[in-house]
Amino acid sequence: MIQEYLRFIKHSWPILIFGMMTVFMGNFGQSFFVSWFGSSFQESLGLSATSYGSAYSMATLASGLLLMWIGGSIDKVSLEKFILFCTIGLSLAALTLWQSNNITTLVIGLFLLRFFGQGLFPHTAITTMMKKFSLNRGKGLSLATTGVPLGEIILPSIAVFLIAQFGWQQSWLIIALAIPLLYLPLALFLIKRSKDKKYSEHNPTVDSQTSKALTEDGSRRTLLADYRFWLALPTVLAAPFIVTGIFIHQGFFIPQMGWTPILFANCFVFYGITHWLSSMYAGALVDRFSGRQLLKYYPIPMIMALLLPSLLTGNWVAYSLLILLGIAIGSGSPIINALWAEVYGSKYLGRIRALMASLAVISTSISPILFGYLIDNGITASQLFWWLSMYVLLAMFLAFFSYSNKKSLEI
Repeated sequence: MIQEYLRFIKHSWPILIFGMMTVFMGNFGQSFFVSWFGSSFQESLGLSATSYGSAYSMATLASGLLLMWIGGSIDKVSLEKFILFCTIGLSLAALTLWQSNNITTLVIGLFLLRFFGQGLFPHTAITTMMKKFSLNRGKGLSLATTGVPLGEIILPSIAVFLIAQFGWQQSWLIIALAIPLLYLPLALFLIKRSKDKKYSEHNPTVDSQTSKALTEDGSRRTLLADYRFWLALPTVLAAPFIVTGIFIHQGFFIPQMGWTPILFANCFVFYGITHWLSSMYAGALVDRFSGRQLLKYYPIPMIMALLLPSLLTGNWVAYSLLILLGIAIGSGSPIINALWAEVYGSKYLGRIRALMASLAVISTSISPILFGYLIDNGITASQLFWWLSMYVLLAMFLAFFSYSNKKSLEI
């Protein structure tokens, strides 16, 4: 497997580095990064936990709805123009947070941050990998999404350092300047370099080996009319929904489980490592088998992750929770994203991917509110973990009746 990856990287390194770097920059809008500024937002703006949670969820929900509309434009606009738009937007988000002095500007800043960071940056990178590669689609997706675990390992320490040295507002100014000055020139260079034919995948039958392109009536309508999609959807959305809820409400889980904040922070290193390794391994498995075949089994680590804290206690349970969640998140990205190309073709891939990214973002806006409601009404941490594990178990059961290994939509 290592040799396969090395040959692939050597042949297609410009677009692969672009993908990984773009996903990495999107981490500025991910919950794990924003959460380090949460207490600063609340203290400086005089917000309660409920007010801040509601603002975060509102911003996330709005960004998810807009992503459904804007994300499909990647099928029509050149990659250079699209990434320029994303860069300007993410910089504007950071500048808005830099000048944030009330809840209105905070919501606007969080909306832009979630829309461009959590939404369009990874959407751009992942859609590009799905379109560029067929034979090596799984490995391409895995290498690009390596940007997430790298961010999970590196960025929390950077966030803590910036806040300690410059304060939370000046930290966002530094981020706003770094995006166009450091990221954009390199991204444009890599896109231009990747157009050289020697870096392209030599595969004249890109879609004939997976499925035929969709009819002209629009991929989203075809997707939504397919009953198999609805059977797979609970599994597809399980990981972002659950992981976001756990991370946002970690202040509730940590003391209830007898853990310390330092212990949980240390667990994030293992989460990032397993996220990365499982993504790489799953990418190779996708190219060997298929996303359709692997979809049915990938939730197993997530079920195990949630069952452990629902039944047992101890510091080792915290490590097990984040390690297994890292495996689930890491393996899910190449498996699920490859699935759409395998079943529905690549002609409308940007629109399909935008819809799915939008639904994932919306799910991450629901879990903080739902978890908060359950917490306020007396549910314990172990009980919540138990019911979440039952949800994932049911979702996996439904996935077994979704996409078969061979059947795909034909024209």
